[in-house]
Amino acid sequence: MKPSESVRIDVRGIDYHCRVWGDEGDPKLFFLHGYQDNSASWQFTVDALAGRWRVIAPDWRGYGLSGWSGQDTYWLQDMVGDLDAILDHFEPDEPVDIVAHSMGGTAASFYAGAVPGRVQRLLNVEGFLAPDNPPDELPRRLARWMQQIAGGEDQRPYASFEEFAERMATENPRLTRERALYLARHWGTETADGGVIRRADPAHKALRPTLFRADELIACLRRIRAEVFWVEGAESEYVERIMGVPGGYEERLSAIASLQGVERVAGAGHNVHHDQPERLAAAIETFMRAKGVR
Repeated sequence: MKPSESVRIDVRGIDYHCRVWGDEGDPKLFFLHGYQDNSASWQFTVDALAGRWRVIAPDWRGYGLSGWSGQDTYWLQDMVGDLDAILDHFEPDEPVDIVAHSMGGTAASFYAGAVPGRVQRLLNVEGFLAPDNPPDELPRRLARWMQQIAGGEDQRPYASFEEFAERMATENPRLTRERALYLARHWGTETADGGVIRRADPAHKALRPTLFRADELIACLRRIRAEVFWVEGAESEYVERIMGVPGGYEERLSAIASLQGVERVAGAGHNVHHDQPERLAAAIETFMRAKGVR
């Protein structure tokens, strides 16, 4: 495996951990992970990159080795603000190139629309796939949210890293045992009683008390000036969830005037970077090099 170093920076009062591969002079790529994940998941993709790159992958607040917010709810808008601070730390002067998965891709899409010109290229791996929430869902969400913050959330315990890995492989049969065990050892942390829990603030599991509005996302997508390439797993259930609904898949993609293309990766579900990292790495390098990056 390609070696990485840990870099810690202060981001809006949160002690952020960033995993960094490559040398200082190499072209920079920012890799953003998704929900219930962390930066170590990008190892397989980084290993498959053929060229020389400086890959910078933060653990979002409340995930991996980054600090927790201390709040009972995590907001996507905070991640957008964190992203701005992270980019300013590592690349303050030039537009950046981003590879982002799932929740990370949603945050990057909002950011690229809010600050047009700050992002040069965005390779989005299934990064805006939450279904639109109708207004009449709000009372139920508020009630559920209050129940969750009153009772608190917990991460599921496992007897060992091996059991955690087995659970991952059961949920995703495309994941090899070797990769599942690697992920378990980076996603998990040992507890005082010798068990293992996910290395993430349980508050991330709480239902947010706000509605996801596709029209708000689409408004940001329309403002993106960055060149965008979309990647999805051919076996992903997330794409199917928003097919054919108002503000769904086609409307979101068509809102991106600078969309360069779409690639469906065979043999991959939602976690393309776990299932087919070699294919994802090839797509990243083809997209970035086609636009003049060495």
